[in-house]
Amino acid sequence: MLSLFRWLARRPLWFLHALGAVLGWLTYWASPTYRQRFAANARQAGFAPAQARPSIAAAGRMVAELPFLWMRPVGEPIRPVVTWDGADLVAAAHAQGRGVLFLTPHMGSFEVTAQAYAERFAATLAPMTVLFRPARKAALRRLMNGSRARPGLATAPATLAGVRQMIRALRRGEAVGLLPDQVPPEGMGVWVPFFGQPAYTMTLAARLIQQTGAVPLLIWGERLARGAGYRVRVSALDEALPAADPAQAESAAVINRAMERLIRQCPGQYLWGYNRYKRPRSTEPAA
Repeated sequence: MLSLFRWLARRPLWFLHALGAVLGWLTYWASPTYRQRFAANARQAGFAPAQARPSIAAAGRMVAELPFLWMRPVGEPIRPVVTWDGADLVAAAHAQGRGVLFLTPHMGSFEVTAQAYAERFAATLAPMTVLFRPARKAALRRLMNGSRARPGLATAPATLAGVRQMIRALRRGEAVGLLPDQVPPEGMGVWVPFFGQPAYTMTLAARLIQQTGAVPLLIWGERLARGAGYRVRVSALDEALPAADPAQAESAAVINRAMERLIRQCPGQYLWGYNRYKRPRSTEPAA
């Protein structure tokens, strides 16, 4: 696998995205379960098949670009170039002297957003720590750990120790990134609507904001056509979290609505096949 990754890492991005589009469609047609979930999730969100269909190829591109991003030599800029929309919001958030919490859904290239932040802002503003779930296979886990950790970019596992690591980073005024639409383990979420259907939603994002005073920002990495690069889009969380919310349900709902607004910007790059409405064991939505 490592040899294949190294070979793919030397290919141009347009080639990887073309290959990924083919792989995405092959996966789609090979798995009836995936097709059913894809269609059901897009339909639940109110999108016509034509609006969601580009996401089939986008899912494959996400996988195919990983060698390009993971195996890139340390210190070498991302090529093709990354452009920014909302970089001033990042600088303004750090200027407040607080930590910054970046929130992104399973949309676009969330791998490139962290690397692009580290490349542009880590040396002048603050480093970033990103939450990740370790791979089950040992070989892939070693590859991920070695390639994701870069200058100005640290990783935190989805464990209690990882949460403590993120809290310390935010209290130092640094940046943290996570995917708040990732289904959390049992006991670490609440049932709130996501596109009108109850979804088990993490409370971690809201707790980090409330416990550390971090500035929340929304971010996602748009893939440009024909391998032309990426555009990182940053926006503000335009709905404040409630001041008192012991159960975290209202706060989680605010963040879910923010994710919905981002996804509506570009439904063709959201991973509709992601099992967003998965029910953790012994956990059922309230009546």
